[in-house]
Amino acid sequence: MRHHQPSRTARRVALRRAAHQILDAPLVLEDPVALRLLDPEDAAALRADPQQVERTPLDRPLRAFLVARSRYAEDELALAVERGVRQYVILGAGLDTFACRSPYPEGLLRIFEVDHPATQVWKRERLAAAGLTLSPDLVLAPVDFEKQTLADGLRSAGWDALRPTFFSWLGVTVYLTEDAVLRTLRFIASAPAGSEVVFDYGISPSRLNSRERWVFEAMAQRVAAAGEPWRAFFDPSRLAETLRTMGFGQVEDLGGEEINARYFQGRTDGLQVGTLAHLMMARV
Repeated sequence: MRHHQPSRTARRVALRRAAHQILDAPLVLEDPVALRLLDPEDAAALRADPQQVERTPLDRPLRAFLVARSRYAEDELALAVERGVRQYVILGAGLDTFACRSPYPEGLLRIFEVDHPATQVWKRERLAAAGLTLSPDLVLAPVDFEKQTLADGLRSAGWDALRPTFFSWLGVTVYLTEDAVLRTLRFIASAPAGSEVVFDYGISPSRLNSRERWVFEAMAQRVAAAGEPWRAFFDPSRLAETLRTMGFGQVEDLGGEEINARYFQGRTDGLQVGTLAHLMMARV
């Protein structure tokens, strides 16, 4: 993590989310803010050559997954809001743009963005430079996990532990240890009934076939070279059972086939996700 800079992962995700707005039709995730949030150099390069995000066969399914996971989280959030949930915590928010385009009326949904202080400082600067308006319901909750716990960081930001909360946790678990992932999920499981989390996770390499293993190795080398190696992987059925043991009463796991059926059916451009990662919903 560089001083006053987002992680490389956060910048790559933002770039691909912006590229989706230019390259793909129909859109899976409508995000008119994505391109404006990029730093000027990245935005200019993307406008000049949108195909730069498709240099290898791995890039298109990765972009598809990045936008599908955000769409899934926001679809589930909408259902939670209908049930009366009024707190939304975005864990590892990175350069997420939801707070700039929230469809909810002011005062309905309180949004907490949790991330490293360096990423949040940079994000504030980019938002100001782009003239973007944040929801007045947004609270930035900087948490340095080397110095404080998630619970402490959220409570310091004004999060109410006694009220149901919707959590999204995207693009994070694979970079943590298994113990750290399960510890966070236990914390969420301790939230009041009606609380919910949507997160993505990597499939255990031992469950991959030879082609999938080749793709896995290629992508793992890329992220390791960027200084952010993958660490935690899970078996879907075992993870679902672990979540139920923690106290989550409802669990939904979406693999590649389910994600493609839900969000990429009938497309003519061939955009679809791969099979290395799943999406999980768990509700208390």
